[in-house]
Amino acid sequence: MDHNFIAALKDVAQGSGRITILTGAGISAESGIPTFRGPEGYWTVGSQEYQPQEMATYRMFGQQPDEVWKWYLYRIGICAKAAPNAGHLALVEMEKLFGSRFTLITQNVDNLHIQAGSSLKNTFQIHGNIFYMRCADECTRKVHSVPNSLTAGKAREEELTESELELLVCRNCGKRARPHVLWFDEIYNEHYYRYQSSLSVAAETELLIVVGTSGATNLPNQVAWVAKSRDSIIVDINIEENPFSNLALKSRRGFFIKEPSSTALPRILHILKN
Repeated sequence: MDHNFIAALKDVAQGSGRITILTGAGISAESGIPTFRGPEGYWTVGSQEYQPQEMATYRMFGQQPDEVWKWYLYRIGICAKAAPNAGHLALVEMEKLFGSRFTLITQNVDNLHIQAGSSLKNTFQIHGNIFYMRCADECTRKVHSVPNSLTAGKAREEELTESELELLVCRNCGKRARPHVLWFDEIYNEHYYRYQSSLSVAAETELLIVVGTSGATNLPNQVAWVAKSRDSIIVDINIEENPFSNLALKSRRGFFIKEPSSTALPRILHILKN
């Protein structure tokens, strides 16, 4: 890490500006969770194969709700077996260090940030959390945990039993529940996905660290561009070049760290602490 980068981090640490972290699938991949956009994400219904972008939609849930739940319970099983890595833990320590100056915005639905110790107050789960569900008919806006008996997950394409289906219902009205995630054919909102809050934080950010994301979704891109527009320091951590690394390198105060987050974030934490 070069001198200019270290100096910029130290200036932020000694100041009073806001520090925002934006994480994507890359940090979870280092814990062994596939991105599900590759072969792991494909799903067979009868003789038809579906891509993740087709499975993770409100439209598919309306047509094949049991198949969508089978897919999500399979994913829950994979997430449940994973553990937070050094990158997750470094962000927990960063939050402890900076308190209310710190915000974590994550696209990941795997709960690893919360499991690591990041607070719900300062963690915006902008795509939801796979371990929660809510009423599909929106009879209430409350979100509930997926029943414990289902959080171990299911084998790939394993059929749901009647007793399992009886658990996947709204606790308020008794009708079908849905996974608490943002689907590809849905839009962000504040209540479930902290849309306005994320943009407000971006508008006050002095240091934005983007971790392991490819820029494929809308709100993360908005957050980065808002930060750039106010001349924030932008740091992109990724194992390959991407739209955020390009944005960082085009910024007056931007840096690209081409390495895994599990090594880069602990080193950044060390600089910020010292």
